[in-house]
Amino acid sequence: MKVRIADLKDKTLHLEAEEPIGDYPDLIAMAESGECEFLAPLRLDFTVAREFDHIRAAGRVETLVKVPCARCLTNFQVTIDSSFTVFYTKSVEPLDEEVELAEEDLISKSYEGEEIDFAPEVAEQVILEIPFKPLCREDCKGLCSNCGANLNDTACSCDRSEGSFKFNALKGLKIDK
Repeated sequence: MKVRIADLKDKTLHLEAEEPIGDYPDLIAMAESGECEFLAPLRLDFTVAREFDHIRAAGRVETLVKVPCARCLTNFQVTIDSSFTVFYTKSVEPLDEEVELAEEDLISKSYEGEEIDFAPEVAEQVILEIPFKPLCREDCKGLCSNCGANLNDTACSCDRSEGSFKFNALKGLKIDK
């Protein structure tokens, strides 16, 4: 989604769009690597306005993704819904001196030319909303470490009383003092 700077004279633009994932290379890379599967296009809702020496873009992006549970590997759906605000300023030469940043500076981007492309910020918001360790449910029991059975679906007959495999090598260790 792009906006021409000339269209932002004294009015606020309201933009709505539905865009395919194919327009966002970073999201395609996530899908191809198996991190997630996008089940719906991106639904975008933006308000863009000129304010003094910057342009303010307040937006919302929504989509639906399928991700594997970090414990039991079962695929489940997650709704991505992210609201954000970004301030755009005309790019200038960087200063060599230290400058204190205001809150707006922390969520600001620069632009060059006569239009602003919102695609990088949209992709960033979607990526930030995808869970790092997704769980299909809070009480997910995961997989059996012996037979691999999904403990949410079945109870296996494996003996799991030995404790964690991580420390089994230390089980017979004796230290002389």
